[in-house]
Amino acid sequence: MRRMRALLTLIVLAGVALIATPAPASAAPLPGVFRDALGRELVLRGFNVSGSGKLRESGLLPFRSTADAVASAQAMRELTGATAIRFLISWEGVQPQPGVIDHAYLDRAAAQIRAFTDRGIRVLVDYHQDLWSRHLFDADSWYTGDGAPAWVIAGGDHPDESCGICLLWGQNMLSNQAVREAAHDFWANERGLQDAFLTQAGAAMRHLADTLPASSFALVLGMDPLNEPFDGGLDGMSGTTWEQQRLMPFYQRFRAVMDANGWAARPAFVEPLVFWNTTFGEAGGLSTVGTLGTRFVFNAHYYDGARLTLDPTPAGDGTYTAAMNRIRDRAAALGTTGFVSEFGNALSGTSSASRTPWMIRSMYQGLDSRLSGANWWRNAATAGPVLSATQWHWDVYSGRHAEAMNGNPSKILTTGDAWNDEDHSVISGTGALRLDPRVLDRVYPTAIAGEHLAFGYQDLARDGYGGAGGTAAWMTPPAGMPAVSALVGGRQYGVLVWRGTGLSAPTEVHLPASFAPARTAVVSTAAATVSSRLLSLSAGPSAGAVHVALVVSAPTGSLPTAAQTEAARAELNSWAAAQSWPMLR
Repeated sequence: MRRMRALLTLIVLAGVALIATPAPASAAPLPGVFRDALGRELVLRGFNVSGSGKLRESGLLPFRSTADAVASAQAMRELTGATAIRFLISWEGVQPQPGVIDHAYLDRAAAQIRAFTDRGIRVLVDYHQDLWSRHLFDADSWYTGDGAPAWVIAGGDHPDESCGICLLWGQNMLSNQAVREAAHDFWANERGLQDAFLTQAGAAMRHLADTLPASSFALVLGMDPLNEPFDGGLDGMSGTTWEQQRLMPFYQRFRAVMDANGWAARPAFVEPLVFWNTTFGEAGGLSTVGTLGTRFVFNAHYYDGARLTLDPTPAGDGTYTAAMNRIRDRAAALGTTGFVSEFGNALSGTSSASRTPWMIRSMYQGLDSRLSGANWWRNAATAGPVLSATQWHWDVYSGRHAEAMNGNPSKILTTGDAWNDEDHSVISGTGALRLDPRVLDRVYPTAIAGEHLAFGYQDLARDGYGGAGGTAAWMTPPAGMPAVSALVGGRQYGVLVWRGTGLSAPTEVHLPASFAPARTAVVSTAAATVSSRLLSLSAGPSAGAVHVALVVSAPTGSLPTAAQTEAARAELNSWAAAQSWPMLR
């Protein structure tokens, strides 16, 4: 439901299996990890593609053509270093009529998915819905939806839609009886609607498994069964009981459909009740469903409901650590790994849009570590795992749409996302990033040869748009590390700590475009190689040793001398030796 939450109180890589390995019960509350066949821990970062999948003008797919998908994949890779996307499809697109599967739609979807997998970008397929269906809304309505096809809505006896006094589109989930009753019918399996959904989902999965080349299907992460599930009426239950008695049985049925249609080796990325972790509404979180295990991934969204509505303060260092840690801890309690498949904020049109750059910066900080920057160096042993995530969203048609809202030729939407007055795309319709690149193109570990212990990044992103505004250092080394402080002062830098587990494969770290190979300094206990956009760290096969790597962008001034590098290395080694690193897994 994205921006409106405030008011609504693996991987397979050419034979590489996606494995979510839970932490032992005796460990600190940590989720599992994604691993590749070499045993390396994987971090996935990227974007949702895209809100255009809600629009008829785009054929209910993220892109109007395969060529647009190819260009978008290449741009995303070059501009941000993305390694994963969440790819939107819809029930209406797959099954426009009862019993009819639109294989041409699925062929187009497969071709667009290949545009990303052919470039090494992994894909989570998402069955998307918002407000259940656009076919619930009148032609002159202020709002619209997406998801269920017209025939599903026509079969129900729903009242005329009305949100009442609604300032934000998500309020329809609370006050629009047409929307609520349509969702309620699904969860109650009225007229066999849930059965029909699962049948078409199985057909779609089978089609994609059969159509995508093995090398492409190998990079499909899994399936998100249903975006942002909302209850439509709890029937006297609490939110947690509703999840236990309505939502989880649906996920179990969906899991069985995946198994029967070629997706048995991939997890279901399951979401909690949409109200969970929204600041104002805390119900849900799959807290009463028992242990999920590794065939499911705990798939959460996060938007700052308070700053979207009532809170006028800017975001800063550590603003979102608590919210992201809640996702980490919930995944750990469920015995699986966590994934944040949506987060972000509007770039215009809301009270918080002017504060968006640092809101996004702080959200990424929360994904990187359990800690604020001010606490990172002192408490790095408790930094916890890096969360994989896909930001909302990446729309190459941003600001140049031509969508007839609810089919009304008198309401042609052209601006923003062309959907319910939203404007969230980080890419413009002209192909330029709309935020400071330092917010989006970040240092992060993509593959860790061992046990990840801590990661932190000082991005120095500005608080305005287009590189405007001021900056601030959120992650300053302590006074007892003068050599490190001199090396990183006023510069972008990242720190990775990991324990070797006997793997001979390298640890790999994505480097932003701002880290030019000739102007990048690395201080590490592992042998380091810097190339364009990649830091490769080879620690050798020794198990049990703790390794540290500090990577610094030095675009101006003198590069550190050998003596300065050795002094910084000595400080890093002393610092790491003084930490009480946990035995994670």
